[in-house]
Amino acid sequence: MRSRWKSCLVWIGVGLFALLGLCLGAYLLLFQGRPAPVPVKHKLYEGVTYYRKVRFLPRLMVAHVLIVDTRLEGIRFLVTPPADDGQLRARTTSQFLDEFDLQIAVNGDGFYPWHSYSPADYYPHVGDAVTPNGYAASLGKPYSDGNEPTLFISRRNGLSFNKMPGRVYNAISGDRMLVLQGQPVEGLDNVELDPRTAVGINKNGRWLILVMVDGRQPFYSQGATFMELAEILMDNGAYFAMNLDGGGSATMVIAGPDGGPQILNSPIDNYIPGRERPVANHLGIYIRE
Repeated sequence: MRSRWKSCLVWIGVGLFALLGLCLGAYLLLFQGRPAPVPVKHKLYEGVTYYRKVRFLPRLMVAHVLIVDTRLEGIRFLVTPPADDGQLRARTTSQFLDEFDLQIAVNGDGFYPWHSYSPADYYPHVGDAVTPNGYAASLGKPYSDGNEPTLFISRRNGLSFNKMPGRVYNAISGDRMLVLQGQPVEGLDNVELDPRTAVGINKNGRWLILVMVDGRQPFYSQGATFMELAEILMDNGAYFAMNLDGGGSATMVIAGPDGGPQILNSPIDNYIPGRERPVANHLGIYIRE
């Protein structure tokens, strides 16, 4: 009797161990190449803090937040410049960060032409000519017109939405405002879920808030509505905020320990997790300690 009982215990132990191994294997397979869905707070640089925020209700959501003190000495901004021929060339956000030796970068405005029918049939490829939907300028040179909401960044890091200064230095646009004077814009959609990218500033314009929400990834992160995105921005101090290009374009990158690009979120171009989309322009930050 005792022998049978011991045998049963052994098999129960083996079964539990096997079940644990299967669960661990499934977890590693599901989150391979993606940030673990656990909350994180990490000081990247003096004046720059990264937060990973995770929600389980009413659905899975993984959000990435960067808060930047624009008054810190050594911080400068860069919006993607056009090529020497005046045309803007598509590149991924990682390529943008690497090419211009930046420390932080996110994707920018929507753009055209664009299509994405399959992993083999899409436009643009890296190096193809593209045009942002809205107004854009880089280092004092405007290169795109439009009437969409726009973030203007002065040479001295002054931040303002929709008020064109006398001399434009850097400027990047989005498709809609999300937060005005600390309140969500009326009529924001609260149904459609997508990956999102947004940029905001606090009331006195000192703090820049970058928000990225992963989406279209079952059992990981389903995305956010525009109203939820506005709420995340306000929760992190945004007084004004604007939506940037989302969907498969949504990417947040920092310089890793070796100086090369390190993706903070889980981009999903063409429904392939981890795949970056070549986009038109980007918002980049230099941080020199």
